[in-house]
Formats: sequence, structure tokens, C-alpha cells
Amino acid sequence: MSQHATPAIVTDVEGTIAIVRFNRPAERNTLSTPVLDQLDSIVSELTANPHLRAIIFTGTGDVFLSGADIRELSKLDQTSARAFSQRGQAIMQRIAGAKQTTIAAINGYCMGGGLDLALACNVRIASSTAVFAHPGARLGIITGWSGTQRLPRLIGKDAAIDLFVTARRLSSEEALQLGLISEICDPVLEGALRLATTS
Repeated sequence: MSQHATPAIVTDVEGTIAIVRFNRPAERNTLSTPVLDQLDSIVSELTANPHLRAIIFTGTGDVFLSGADIRELSKLDQTSARAFSQRGQAIMQRIAGAKQTTIAAINGYCMGGGLDLALACNVRIASSTAVFAHPGARLGIITGWSGTQRLPRLIGKDAAIDLFVTARRLSSEEALQLGLISEICDPVLEGALRLATTS
């Protein structure tokens, strides 16, 4: 199978649990516009399914999600940037408002918009090698997908401002100490499945 034929997102439903796997590690699992379109459709379909009790989001290789595609962001003007931001916010809100338990099984790098998606989930657990950051400050931007609202609520205003301003990276241990995640588990997907079956 060619690289272009590889699906960006793979969805598996096992009984009452759905696993949504971001599947473009070579592109660092960026949330480009085509991937957002696919994610929007998948999330809409899964959250409307009354038979599902849990939805797990995870990544591939050493990447959970690395957020928006920087090449796309550089081409946005004021109008299209607003629309792009609102599109991402709507998807994150759909995840946050899901009747199912939503779990982020963070297997690796969780950056920018990827961290926003994790924050929209009910539960976040991570592998011991996961890395977290909101790196926008290094690029002169800030996340537009509701992370600026959800992160302070979760870890406190001071800690959230520190992460936004410095763009520094957190290890799993630091994320656990801050309350960003609730558990470190290897392999993380097994931990997420365990949580899903008991939720």
C-alpha cells in the first residue's frame, strides 16, 4: 500500500467500544484540513451511536497528534483563519459533549491541537514516553481549538499560562504531577480499554 493510500484515521468498533487511531506517523499525525474533515465525520457518527459506551482516541508509532498543519496555517488570512479555528472548536466541543466516555490514550507526542483534543476528552492516560506541549508561542501563534479554556480549568491558571508562554515540553511524569493526565500506563491502549470497560 502506498503512503498516499494509507488512511489518515482508522476506526475499529469492538462491541460497545470504538477506537479512533490517527494513522499518519510519517506526517506526525497532523490535523490537516482533510484529516479534520474525516475526524468530523467519524466523531459525528460515533457520538450518535447509542450502542457505544466509550470512544478511545490514540495515535501511531511515537506520535499521538501533533496538531494543525503548520504549512496550512501559514496560508490562512484573517477570514479563513477564523473559519479554521471555529471548525476545530466545533469538533472538540462535539467530543467534549459526547454521551459516551471519551478517553485519550496518549502514546507519544501530544502537541498543540492534539493536546486540545486530549483536553476535550473525559479521561487522559499516557504512555511513559509521551510528551506534551503547546508550542505555538515559538511560532508567534496560540491554539485556537479551546485549549486556552480547558487547560487552565484542568491544571490551574498559572501552570497553563506557563505552558502557553514558554512552549516547554512536559514528560508523562510532569503531566501526571500537574493533573494533565490521570495515569501512566504501558501499553497505553490496554489501559484505555480497561478503563472503557469499567466506565
